[in-house]
Amino acid sequence: MARVVGLRWWIIGLVSVATLVNYIDRSALAIMWPEISKDLGMTKEDYAAIAVFFSAAYAVSQSISGRLYDRIGTRAGFVVSIAVWSVAVGLHAVARGLASFSLFRALLGLGEAGNWPGAVKSNAEWFPVSERALAQGIFNSGASVGSIVSPILVAGLYLSIGWQMTFVALGAVGLLWVVPWLFVNRAGPESHPWITEAERRHIASREPEDVSEAPEGRTPLQKGVEFAPSESVLGLLGARRTWAVLASRFFLDPIWWLFVFWLPIYLAERFGFDIKQIGTFAWMPYVGAAVGSISGGYFAGLLIRRGVEVQAARRRVVLLGGVLMLPALVGAAYASAPEAAVALITVILFGFQVAISNIQTLPSDLFQGSSVATVAGMGGTTAAIGVVLTTWAVPRLTEASYHSFFFLGAALVPLGVACVFAFGPSPREAGGSSQPSGRL
Repeated sequence: MARVVGLRWWIIGLVSVATLVNYIDRSALAIMWPEISKDLGMTKEDYAAIAVFFSAAYAVSQSISGRLYDRIGTRAGFVVSIAVWSVAVGLHAVARGLASFSLFRALLGLGEAGNWPGAVKSNAEWFPVSERALAQGIFNSGASVGSIVSPILVAGLYLSIGWQMTFVALGAVGLLWVVPWLFVNRAGPESHPWITEAERRHIASREPEDVSEAPEGRTPLQKGVEFAPSESVLGLLGARRTWAVLASRFFLDPIWWLFVFWLPIYLAERFGFDIKQIGTFAWMPYVGAAVGSISGGYFAGLLIRRGVEVQAARRRVVLLGGVLMLPALVGAAYASAPEAAVALITVILFGFQVAISNIQTLPSDLFQGSSVATVAGMGGTTAAIGVVLTTWAVPRLTEASYHSFFFLGAALVPLGVACVFAFGPSPREAGGSSQPSGRL
């Protein structure tokens, strides 16, 4: 049987492509909204309501999807998720008003949500601790690249075939992804027929000094891991370190979604951009986000390889991301030219991805077995709840200007960063014991 060197990178590459498709699909409505709203006589308040339906379904599905992936595995889980969201985006073509757009957008949210807990679980399966934040960064870069490609691709498709057929074409692309995924991801690293023995040993490598302290039959990921392969949701909610994920994502994720949902509309309302101009400008901040995704993961991995304890490394990089975001958000509130606004938003999204690539890695750092995707999904749910609240508020905040839009983001940064420090295990706790700790 032929062996594939670096098979784990092929797996994360496919997950990144799925994430790229995910973001193209979710961004298409915002990019084409100025024209769709004219065709169908809809308002910005209608758009906010549609976005809230998406976010609410996304919030519910994050936790459901996390549990689903823990039950059926990442191979089948991704097939279910991408099939649901691809059909949903195709159905946008027949939407004719608020009710139908809201229904199809909710279905899109139900499917797209699974991508995130699935990726965290896949990374826990295929990567050792020192590489997980980098793998998470590569996965997150798919979101950034998708956001880079979306304005150009969607604007081009719209100008060529109209908005209805654009949605149909996007749905078809997602379904095609299933073919290489099922072909390459035949099994986990323990039994995959293509994996080399060296890579299998590398993936299975753990902190050797922890092994003697682990509960029988379980191998810890690192010191400080909670051994909860079959922990109930209530049990997980009772662990303090679970809230390092849930609370930080509640506050920080809305910053990203402010721009995913509203950047094209901000450019249209603040600077009078049409779809062609949106396609020219709206991709630029996501270049910074893509670089931030890789940089945050690489920097954390570098610190860990140099001997910095895992949670200390995570905290340093999350703090760095916050330090980059906060002044850029304040500055963007006063940007008077589109070039300055786009440059500052680029810094914001760079800093966000530096931080979030490490926060999203926490479930695989602090839990194992069938708790990883569950905790990741719960974090996605709290994140989506935060997104629902901020999305609902944006039309009211931006009635006079977009100053409050950016000030809202600035207020969320210190709250999100503080939660990682307040609820996560301290480096001393993480280095001192491998037993479950930190109950509320």
